[in-house]
Amino acid sequence: MALCMGCMREIGDKTICPSCGFDNSKEQHSPFLPYGTVLHGRYIVGSVIDTNGESSRYISFDKQTGDVVIVCEFLPMGLFERENDELALTIKFENDDIFHKLMSDFISYFRTVAELKDFSALIKIHNIFQENNTTYVIEENQDLIPFEEYVERSNGHLEWDIARPLFMPVISALEALHRRGLGHYAISPKNMYVTSYGKIKIAGLATSNERKRGTPLKSQLYSGCAAPEQYEDNFPLDSITEIYGISATLFYALTGNLPAPAKERLKDSRLLMSTSTVKRLPPHVVTAIANGLQVKRENRITDFDDLRSQLSVSHTAQAIQEEISRTANMNVNNSDSGRRSGMSHGLVAAIAAVLTVLILGAAGVLLIMQNPLQSLFSDNNKVETTASTEGWTGETIPDFVGKTYDEAQAEASKIEALSLYRDVEDSYSDQYAEDVIMEQSPAAGSPNAAGGDYSITVKVSKGKQMRTLPKIANESVNSAAKSLANLGFVVDAEYQYNEKVDENDVVGYKDYKAGDKLEHGSTITIIVSRGKEPTEPSNN
Repeated sequence: MALCMGCMREIGDKTICPSCGFDNSKEQHSPFLPYGTVLHGRYIVGSVIDTNGESSRYISFDKQTGDVVIVCEFLPMGLFERENDELALTIKFENDDIFHKLMSDFISYFRTVAELKDFSALIKIHNIFQENNTTYVIEENQDLIPFEEYVERSNGHLEWDIARPLFMPVISALEALHRRGLGHYAISPKNMYVTSYGKIKIAGLATSNERKRGTPLKSQLYSGCAAPEQYEDNFPLDSITEIYGISATLFYALTGNLPAPAKERLKDSRLLMSTSTVKRLPPHVVTAIANGLQVKRENRITDFDDLRSQLSVSHTAQAIQEEISRTANMNVNNSDSGRRSGMSHGLVAAIAAVLTVLILGAAGVLLIMQNPLQSLFSDNNKVETTASTEGWTGETIPDFVGKTYDEAQAEASKIEALSLYRDVEDSYSDQYAEDVIMEQSPAAGSPNAAGGDYSITVKVSKGKQMRTLPKIANESVNSAAKSLANLGFVVDAEYQYNEKVDENDVVGYKDYKAGDKLEHGSTITIIVSRGKEPTEPSNN
């Protein structure tokens, strides 16, 4: 099967793809993976879609499922080398600690995103694995319309009634990320897409290392949507930063224009909005956007609940409701008045309730819209793991313990009602090898008493905590570094002249010897030969 490296459709013996026009006779040069590279034994890599200072994304094909997917490769520019004929990254020794710290952040970030798959605005993560001295994330691929194009097709701006249901799930997804201690920090029209069924998908996922100045990564910020603090070196990012980006994107959606860049707004903070735009938007929406785009952090909206509230009229409805409740309580407490009017306590309460519903309806407020994904946080679908199996004849929970995470994913994908989640934190184990599932919840064999859709969370082993140092003497420095990195060690190098060992080959360990056992993640210093020490020329 010949695939187009630009769209992953079959092209037979053709060079130019009839579907997308991609020229398959060209090569993809370093530092990107060559066309046709197979990862994890199943993902065929095609052309680069986009790249930033932290990672690059490729159009790809999953041989196991037959689906087109997106492969995201951890590729921190400037911290590695990759030759055209190699797949593995070579990490410069002076960057080794930084590289592995950034990669650890990258893995943790996308594992968390994978856990949040119930949020419609987030791209679904199918797989995360390490290979070629780096990490790969497999993302879903959908037919999407760029948000900028969507707005352009809508007469250059969206009406609030259209924008509101589009943006509320985005706010909920961002809120969920921040509850886990993470953020997006690059919400902008260029990082949003609209699905064929009218929902927004957020792209541009990256750790906070990529979304601020002063980190080892080349930062990628979006002018007009990046908050002023993102241009300061290593300024801590938080929900206040995120609210600036989502407010700027909403401003674009409703007006067709971005706010001025943050550096300019530090001098002139005014938001330019035409009179006709102001007239067609609800006043509370204009106020909410202005509050979300305050240049000074102390004046900006601070949390997502407040943003959601200010973008609705729920605060007005709440005030009406409280006033009705106060009046009803006064009537109930005044028993004499109740008797004189012939109205029972129950009738007063009933009338108050009816008035509440009527007023809220007239105001156009549906309280459930304050958090359209609130039901996802309930325990209604929780499967009891303590139920006894005695006498149970129905479906039971499958057993994934002892299988690799990839094997479990493959099996789970065949069970339509099952969703498999990976615990955010892996654990060491002397019993289970690396990448093998060591625990699951609910336990295997438990009754699936909930019926319908259900989920299983698994904990994956990191392997043994204590690792044995291999023999590395006389190996090339790159070979030794790869061997130690694959065992989970952080490698440092010290260069010395040596008469017996060739230049750039390893003499041995500095403080240890082959066979010693050290904790996974330990820093190991290896002695590398500079070759023979040069002799000074004779004066004779």
